[in-house]
Amino acid sequence: MCRWAAYRGEPLFLEELVTSPAHSLIEQSHCATRAKTATNGDGFGVAWYGDRPEPGRYRDILPAWSDCNLKSLARQIRSPLFLAHVRAATNGATRRDNCHPFVHGRWSFMHNGQIANFDRIRRGMEALLSDELFSARMGTTDSEMLFLLAIQFGLERDPLGAMEKAIATIEQLSIERSGEALVRFTAAFSDGRDLYAVRYATDHRPPTLYAAPMTGPRGEKTGHCLVSEPLNDEADTWVEIPDGSAVKVNADGLHASLFQPARIAEAA
Repeated sequence: MCRWAAYRGEPLFLEELVTSPAHSLIEQSHCATRAKTATNGDGFGVAWYGDRPEPGRYRDILPAWSDCNLKSLARQIRSPLFLAHVRAATNGATRRDNCHPFVHGRWSFMHNGQIANFDRIRRGMEALLSDELFSARMGTTDSEMLFLLAIQFGLERDPLGAMEKAIATIEQLSIERSGEALVRFTAAFSDGRDLYAVRYATDHRPPTLYAAPMTGPRGEKTGHCLVSEPLNDEADTWVEIPDGSAVKVNADGLHASLFQPARIAEAA
């Protein structure tokens, strides 16, 4: 399974999450401790927001630990909101177009998890996309397809509601095609203003998700970090986000709510 980290708050150098901590994202790329696969070497990516509405992005198929460009960029880029991801491939070949984060317009998205029997429902998911979104698909992963489906369902207007509808639709397609549904979904996404994260699984065994405040030199809160696993050994700092939850980080802080695709399916 993949590992990722996301941040929103006062501008921060990417290295403070990606390369510097004792258990940084680069460290997790070859020695993850809370994932089924300890090595996440099938590519990496970062997306960050600055002076323009759309994010900048850097992705490659090299393992994160062996890319000197990533370390240099992380040391130089300072951003109030960014997403970083190291990949352990489950669906889709190891190629740049399959590396997270995925970007469309001002939105960025990254995912850790899986859609069981994706090959059997992919065509049904594609049929729900507009011509524009169908043409926007560059890779072959279930993650990118899920992201585009959420955009189709109104990510711009109602980010968490659109993501619930996308997951509910995938579950319905899976049941129709195979008689069962298995979705494990821990993801982060952003429009450059707010940062969202979701932890959810149909079998109640989702990939991990933790949150922690970031503090300044005088102990003042400067932002929030969302991660697949803690970046250091300060256990009291990190709060595990429970299954079936959504998190939104905005200028007012971190806000948690329920994530319930089932209510969308029941209303359909």
